[in-house]
Amino acid sequence: MPKAVAIHQFGGPDVLGLVDVPEPVPGPGQVTVRVRAAGVNGFDCRVRSGGMRGRYPVEFPQIIGNEFAGVVERTGPEATGFAPGDEVLGFAVLQSGTELLAVGADQITVKPPELSWEVAGSLSAVGQTADIALAELRVGPGDTVLVHAAAGGVGSLAVQLVRERGGTAIGSAGEHNHDYLRSLGALPVAYGPGFADRVRALAPNGVDAALDCHGGPEALAVSLELVADRARIATVANFRAAAQEGIVMPRVVRSAERLAALAALCAEGRLRPHVEAVLPFAKAAEAHHRLEQGHVRGKLVLVPDL
Repeated sequence: MPKAVAIHQFGGPDVLGLVDVPEPVPGPGQVTVRVRAAGVNGFDCRVRSGGMRGRYPVEFPQIIGNEFAGVVERTGPEATGFAPGDEVLGFAVLQSGTELLAVGADQITVKPPELSWEVAGSLSAVGQTADIALAELRVGPGDTVLVHAAAGGVGSLAVQLVRERGGTAIGSAGEHNHDYLRSLGALPVAYGPGFADRVRALAPNGVDAALDCHGGPEALAVSLELVADRARIATVANFRAAAQEGIVMPRVVRSAERLAALAALCAEGRLRPHVEAVLPFAKAAEAHHRLEQGHVRGKLVLVPDL
């Protein structure tokens, strides 16, 4: 039987474990995919801890994970565009951390050969979140955008997508990540006392928009201080601030078309996702612990146990 990363109760990383799951049968419009890599995201940690209860229904044992890359094994009735053997990447909320899954053909796209399994399996969540957020902020040519937690999964792609849109990205991160941000085309800035003044020095004509991927009070305060229009401040990490301060909480509606466009940018070398570490499914707890400790550069990825 296929194995999956799942929880039997809410709690810390240690509630994660492997479970046997029935082999899925593709329904109408679905395909089955043999998963080769599955990204780990903050959303997964919040579901596991119980922080998303009420927003997403959970039925124990609950599979964790919402993005993947793998090989099509079977196609169901009315599933078009794919055949067994096709290499794909896609998204499936609370389903992806498994060796074999059934997923809608409208939730996958062809994996470019230039992308490794690990990069392909970790692209959907952060890439689409960053792209949608920048679209809602109306980022375009000439804009200066402050991105908080710019070395993380969403932030590291956001600064690159700002560049793709013709803007300038200022990325906040610890100093050990500053050279990395420069390699992505961003202007790095350190947190701590004088944060806002350091941003002003990098943006003498002002900051047009801000994207908070951090969720901390400093990121929010500096964004509110530097960006006059609250409709051009977004957070993907602080639900409460969005409601209290009237800033944007992007509604992330993923699509295979958007994912295909992002994958194409990666294949062309214009978007460079970073995978910090690859761990087996059996070490999912370690991956969640590392992510919750912070300071992960880019993404962590799980692969089926060998």
